Amino acid sequence: MRRLLAGNPDYRRLLAAGLISQTGDWAISTGLAFHVYQLTGSALSTATMLLVSRLPDVVLGPAAGALADRWDRRRLLVAADLLLAVALLPLLAVREPGQVWIVYTVALVTGVLGTVLVPAQKALLPQLVTGAQLVRANALHGQSGQVARLLGAMAGGVAVEAGGLAAVVWIDVASFLLSALLLWRVRPPVAEPAPARERGPAGGAWGWGLRDAAVRPLLAYMVITGLGEGIFATLAAPFVAGVLGGAGDAYGLFLSVQAVGGIAGGLAVAAWPGATSPRALLGWGTVVFGLADLALFVYPLAWPALWPALVLIVVAGVPAAAAMAGLTTLAQRSVPDGRRGALFGLLGGAQAATSLLGMALAGVLGDRIGIVATLCLHAGGLFTAGVMILARIRKDPV
Repeated sequence: MRRLLAGNPDYRRLLAAGLISQTGDWAISTGLAFHVYQLTGSALSTATMLLVSRLPDVVLGPAAGALADRWDRRRLLVAADLLLAVALLPLLAVREPGQVWIVYTVALVTGVLGTVLVPAQKALLPQLVTGAQLVRANALHGQSGQVARLLGAMAGGVAVEAGGLAAVVWIDVASFLLSALLLWRVRPPVAEPAPARERGPAGGAWGWGLRDAAVRPLLAYMVITGLGEGIFATLAAPFVAGVLGGAGDAYGLFLSVQAVGGIAGGLAVAAWPGATSPRALLGWGTVVFGLADLALFVYPLAWPALWPALVLIVVAGVPAAAAMAGLTTLAQRSVPDGRRGALFGLLGGAQAATSLLGMALAGVLGDRIGIVATLCLHAGGLFTAGVMILARIRKDPV
């Protein structure tokens, strides 16, 4: 891990750029949700803002990923960061409830621009590190998002309380500008453009994904886990309040400590000596993640105390981080370089779409069969997805 960080300045710049921009994103998403609710007094307004910001991932994800295969990935990331910084500025004009349409518009525009970030970053990373270091590099890159979650959510809450909406807007604008500066200094090896047959399709990405034997298991994995992500996002607050009897501060702590396990898991994978199998990381990591979540959801039936939930959600974060490192590496190795952007766009779009479906499903099943039973479906889905990966993918792609 020391060799990876000390000997590869381009990778360090990519890692730092992601950490900084994601910290700004968490700051503004936390502060903006709070500000919109204060401004309008309506939970529906906050929900609408979040829905509008997620829709571009569903509709444009595969096409945005294909851009990362046709354009210079570094320049695409720099351009997206600069445009995102500019797109946030209209939020400075929001002063009254009647201007909430500006928030919705900015959420839509930044959502569209943001669809290119993850596919381009994950497609660019293998160009900066050797194959032997790819798992470690992905593990560190993935856990930087957990660090950003801890720092950004805290900064957003403090900033919006101290300086209003303008404070969090300037934090995020500064984060995108600094990220763009770091990415501009990245110098990946110059590669010949991939032949057309090796590039992901600009359209019809879903058909390509379903036809490709290496992609189908990954796509099925994202569909299953996306449903569970939507269920958990919807029922986490009712679980803490209705099952564990916690208040708002307990809910905030419950979500925050989840990142601690993710950081620990990412560092553990990055520091693990010797080669690590991405297939085993993804399969077994997801199986253990599902079992840890199952324990988290069912223990309150016998003992409804809060502190075991905090411990268990930290524990669950460790295999979850390992699984994410395995998923990213497996996807990067499953297709040629010219299709990596399209693949990550396709996987992200599938997860975003099924996450919205999971949210709707949780709203129906949570009332009919109960919060705990519905969350157990999420845990069972994780276990099933992990077993499917171990059964369908018999060896790691080269």
